[in-house]
Amino acid sequence: MKLLLGAIFGFFILLVPSITLPASQGAEWDQKLVPEENVALQKSIVSMHIPGDSKLPFGCVWGTVQNAAPGYPVVIQIYQNGKPVYVAQTNVKSDGSYEQYFRVTSVVNDKVIHIFEGDYTVNIYKAVLKSPTPGTTST
Repeated sequence: MKLLLGAIFGFFILLVPSITLPASQGAEWDQKLVPEENVALQKSIVSMHIPGDSKLPFGCVWGTVQNAAPGYPVVIQIYQNGKPVYVAQTNVKSDGSYEQYFRVTSVVNDKVIHIFEGDYTVNIYKAVLKSPTPGTTST
């Protein structure tokens, strides 16, 4: 339930800026959204290509967060041609890793439907500690 509410909120946050800004500008996150002074948002942008003849039904975005801020999820936004097509948030595991699976193909009435196909831009937002807490180490 918590993840569903977070996904709905994330989707809403994604759509609000696109109503007032051209879609090509995307949604930029304001650092003031993070309440703690020692936490900052890092944004990574990666390209993703899903072939039209993909045999796998799922795709995945994964990575690690160095000095992850406890309690903050990773937010993943996927765009195609500057328009948002998918948004999700996922928790950071104790080892700093995260992963988010999403459906690439589906089968409806014995027909394969390609949900994702082509080139995409993936924005990944990570909450990190500006300076590590004394007594902790970063990997």
